[in-house]
Amino acid sequence: MFCHRKPPSQTWRTFLENHTDCIAGIDFFTVPTATSRILYVFIVLSHDRRHIVHFNVTAHPTAQSTAQQLVEAFPFDYALRYLLRDRDAIYGEKVRRRIKSLGIEEVITAPRSPWQNLFCERVIGSIRRECLDHVIVLNDRHLRRIVREYISYYHKCRTHLSLNKDPPETRAIQPPELGDVVAFPHIGGLHHRYERIAA
Repeated sequence: MFCHRKPPSQTWRTFLENHTDCIAGIDFFTVPTATSRILYVFIVLSHDRRHIVHFNVTAHPTAQSTAQQLVEAFPFDYALRYLLRDRDAIYGEKVRRRIKSLGIEEVITAPRSPWQNLFCERVIGSIRRECLDHVIVLNDRHLRRIVREYISYYHKCRTHLSLNKDPPETRAIQPPELGDVVAFPHIGGLHHRYERIAA
């Protein structure tokens, strides 16, 4: 008697590689302020070019506000098939209904497995190490401005090994004959963009 086995399912890494052009990840992280308030930053990251599609800052995240953020992040012409998220209670029934209404399939990570949402975790780590660890946040408006400035730098200037040392927004290679290298400060001089400028 022969036993019919199901073919093995693809590994997590294979799934991410096969669908990288149609996956986005979402996650929250916390930021303390100078007055010991805790603020929450919501990040939506597209996997294909590591592009931060959307972010928001709030002191009191709710399922309703998170569902609204997803609508703002994904207009109806956005080609997204999968949304990767963890099991946080904030992603309640309202969020799940909203994701379904957008025609997106949820992919929920295993409990206590942040490595399964690795691109979101990595960008959150970059935001912390390269920006927020060097700044004292005053309030939600201040944090929103700082994160917006960092995201602009991240998209246009910060290189990624996984993108062949290109930033998420592709930039042209500048040969030496274009001129001298000039530094342009970002985020109050915390980081710099380097361009060749003709003399």
